[in-house]
Amino acid sequence: MTLDRRADLILIGTTILAAAGWIFSKEAIQGLPPFGFIGARFVLASLCLLPFCYSGLKLVNRRELIRAMGVGCLLGCSLLLWIYSISVSDTLGEGAFIMSLSMLFVPLIAWPLFRQRPPQMFWWSLPAAVGGLMLLSLGGGGWQQSASQLWFLCAALALALHFNVNSRVVRHVPPLLLTCIQLFVAGVMGWIASLSVETWPESIRLSTWGWFAMSVLLATSLRYVMQTTGQTHSTAANAAIIMVLEPVWTVVLSIIWYGEAMPMHKLLGCCLILAALLFYRRGPTLLSWLKAKTR
Repeated sequence: MTLDRRADLILIGTTILAAAGWIFSKEAIQGLPPFGFIGARFVLASLCLLPFCYSGLKLVNRRELIRAMGVGCLLGCSLLLWIYSISVSDTLGEGAFIMSLSMLFVPLIAWPLFRQRPPQMFWWSLPAAVGGLMLLSLGGGGWQQSASQLWFLCAALALALHFNVNSRVVRHVPPLLLTCIQLFVAGVMGWIASLSVETWPESIRLSTWGWFAMSVLLATSLRYVMQTTGQTHSTAANAAIIMVLEPVWTVVLSIIWYGEAMPMHKLLGCCLILAALLFYRRGPTLLSWLKAKTR
């Protein structure tokens, strides 16, 4: 098996683990407070990565450390919004597709932040994405916007902001070390939020700890290691396309595990969002191919 094919399979496995993480998280917060769950999950995940980047941590200067911690704060905001969205939502698949829009929000945020105009593909993809969101908001009696949809949308915007800033900071801090610092800071933010507004239960079921362990070991630590490994032997464009599979797997797992209903209008909305993401990422290549065929 070639390195390219092996990298593709690893990245596909990464998307499955990422999708399973939605189920693990939803099950875990049935017995754990949501913010406390994020705190414990990401602090432990950062400690799992620490042995692999400890030498780099000793060499990083104070300015780079502060930058990395600042990006971690942005990640923490996104994660806290995300876990709260999950806690008030009954439709994980729908939420996963809304979260996937963060990649479309990235150029929109980069425009005022770094004075980078969005590419032409963005403006062509945006109407399909907006149409998909509108279809997801349709209920039996017409357009119905739920609170969870708005929270997922806020989480997607926060994630897009994090992506923009992270892309600048990663030029100065090694990726694995940056990931470790960000996960730790996000976890600490989760603990602070939990101690401020949440009450922990007197007893926690063993099954809840099982879901928590899978969230830490499989959906966080192993997932990030697999994603880094896969991206090492794959092109950025190819990896980006494969990672779009995450919301698709989330829908499949939600239907299997929770029996989540997926009416035709919601299914069409998910397809429109997926098409918008694929066109945004691969549109230039597709247009070049069509031009070559028509000559």
